[in-house]
Amino acid sequence: MDITNFFPIVVFDNQCYLCIKFAKIVNYFGRGKFTMIGHYTPQGEEIRKKLDNSALEMFWLIDKKTAYGGRAGLLPLIKIIFSRRKKQTENFQIDDFCNQECKTVKAVFVRSTSLLTNSKIIKI
Repeated sequence: MDITNFFPIVVFDNQCYLCIKFAKIVNYFGRGKFTMIGHYTPQGEEIRKKLDNSALEMFWLIDKKTAYGGRAGLLPLIKIIFSRRKKQTENFQIDDFCNQECKTVKAVFVRSTSLLTNSKIIKI
């Protein structure tokens, strides 16, 4: 499947409860402006091959020219949410599958600090 027609793309950890909640919040406030893809879906695995080894450590916002990971993706994400960009024509289902212990207070703290400390920008 060719995903180049579905920019901007948000790639998130679809096996983590907190990351799924983050993706649902982004999808809600983005009102369909993003294509949401999980790291562990076939499309996510295809995207991860194009990124580097740190692809699983953070969420990614990918537009036509750049992939923003973690903290670097927050500002472009907010800009797209408040832009007048049209909705995507197709959106993938956000799966509610969590196989990690990420509903604890410690997990919330670790994931939140991970979001703020990890940052990477990759030119496509």
